[in-house]
Amino acid sequence: MKKMLLTLIAFVCMIGMSVAQTKTDAKAAGAKVEKAAPAAKTAAPTKKDGTPDMRFKENKEAVKPAGPTKKDGTPDMRYKENKTPATPKKKG
Repeated sequence: MKKMLLTLIAFVCMIGMSVAQTKTDAKAAGAKVEKAAPAAKTAAPTKKDGTPDMRFKENKEAVKPAGPTKKDGTPDMRYKENKTPATPKKKG
């Protein structure tokens, strides 16, 4: 009787796992994939998704910050040229 009960429990668990896998696969297959907005038309080369291809010189120059940079190449935010202007807060 114990063997039969354990076999039945194992069988029910296997069925439960297989159903759970098919439900998540169906959700993933039915999910909509959002495409990236097309980049502005430039003479610089782009990737298939429309983003600039950073292997090319033209695209690297477009990303350079206006002001001084840190050793790792990121803009140094202590300088006014690198800061973006603050947007005014809405009242109410």
